Amino acid sequence: MPVMNDEVPDDGDFDAGRRRGEFDDITPEDFARGTRRGDPPGWLDRPRLDEVRRSVPVVYVEVVPVHTDELGRATQIGTLLHASDDGSIERTLIAGRVLFHETLREAIARNIAKDLGEIALPALPMSLQPFTVAEFFPTPGVSEFYDPRQHAVALCYAVPIAGDCRPQDETLDVEWIDVHAPALPALLDQMPYGHGVIARRALDWLG
Repeated sequence: MPVMNDEVPDDGDFDAGRRRGEFDDITPEDFARGTRRGDPPGWLDRPRLDEVRRSVPVVYVEVVPVHTDELGRATQIGTLLHASDDGSIERTLIAGRVLFHETLREAIARNIAKDLGEIALPALPMSLQPFTVAEFFPTPGVSEFYDPRQHAVALCYAVPIAGDCRPQDETLDVEWIDVHAPALPALLDQMPYGHGVIARRALDWLG
């Protein structure tokens, strides 16, 4: 079992070998960006992450970026052109895991910055109530959401973007389209694994 706070670990605990108080000097920013000493305690390397993905559901945040007018009404929705693991190009949304010791608000901000750059200027939601929850399964057909890597539970948020987007990491470009554009349904149909469904739910929620 995982060890919470500073209880005495059993021999079989995954963090049984760590020293007591190892988290005392770690901040939330360290868990998002790492520390001068490398990855902080609890950071999962690829083999351990793959092991977790085979064992338990993983919590994600998924963000639908929007532009709004002066009255706060959504005028445009943003989609990302993303390089997938096999080298193909996919249209998708902002998404990423919630890291250990990271709040949902921090996870939203970090994943937006990861894909859109540090000056995207997102208006983070005042309430952390998602507009929908999407449950991705590694088996096709279980739900309308599919992720071949894992069982993931995604909390979905629509976030206004006020700054300049400078795509980075695996994001190649950000395309904005008017929410009333005739081409929007066809564009959302290009989004695989149920991400287009999430975008449609966001538009319904935004009104």
